[in-house]
Amino acid sequence: MTEPQRVRTTVADGIATVELARPEARNAVDLPMCEQLRGAFDAIDADESVHVVVIAAQGPVFCAGADLKERTGKDAAWVRRRRVASFAAYAAIEACRRPVVALVQGAVVGSGGEITLAADFALAGDDVSFRFPEPHWGTVGATQRLQRAIGKRRAKELLFTNRRLAAAEALELGLVSALVPAAELAEAGMRTARTIAEAPPTALSLTKRAVDLGAETDLDRGIRIEMAAIEQNLASGDWRAGVDRFTTKGDGS
Repeated sequence: MTEPQRVRTTVADGIATVELARPEARNAVDLPMCEQLRGAFDAIDADESVHVVVIAAQGPVFCAGADLKERTGKDAAWVRRRRVASFAAYAAIEACRRPVVALVQGAVVGSGGEITLAADFALAGDDVSFRFPEPHWGTVGATQRLQRAIGKRRAKELLFTNRRLAAAEALELGLVSALVPAAELAEAGMRTARTIAEAPPTALSLTKRAVDLGAETDLDRGIRIEMAAIEQNLASGDWRAGVDRFTTKGDGS
């Protein structure tokens, strides 16, 4: 049986847009969405025409969290399989070679926060709010990426209390990088994506990898990671496009 389409992907001018396409359920994450998200990012990672990825969502809500209704009547083995599928989806987003920008609006709950945090950074509408209710829903989740983004003590407070984070606090804590009027989010996101896509793709992917690997080690090893990336970039020849752009436009802007 063909699964319903939960994720829609389009590619144009070097920008891949991945949309959560279940607005009638507030884009709640179910097993088909997990599998389709992973498949979408696996395909994007293999597409050399893509320079940057935008994750967005249809409707006024980015993601209302996991779809707990699908677990009705299921046994623990099924729930375990479903959770493994969600981890694989988030990992595919995070491991994508291309920069990934999340555009979030309305409610961002549980799994929606995981998707947001798996992206490289997020822009948000000024109507955004975050909640991480996993313990209150009788489950465990958001225990790893959240603490790495905002610190262990703040992560515990949000997970233990199920407190709603409004837009200004989400910006202050670094869950999102910028707030824009909700009606202008899509335009701001595409403007950001186009700016990123102007950079040579090899330099972008190597920069992403160097930052991610460097975050896992000390400064000395981090510098070695950067030097290895520099050597790979020089070997690719893409660096010449950056030099040409700088000398043509003066300041690279």
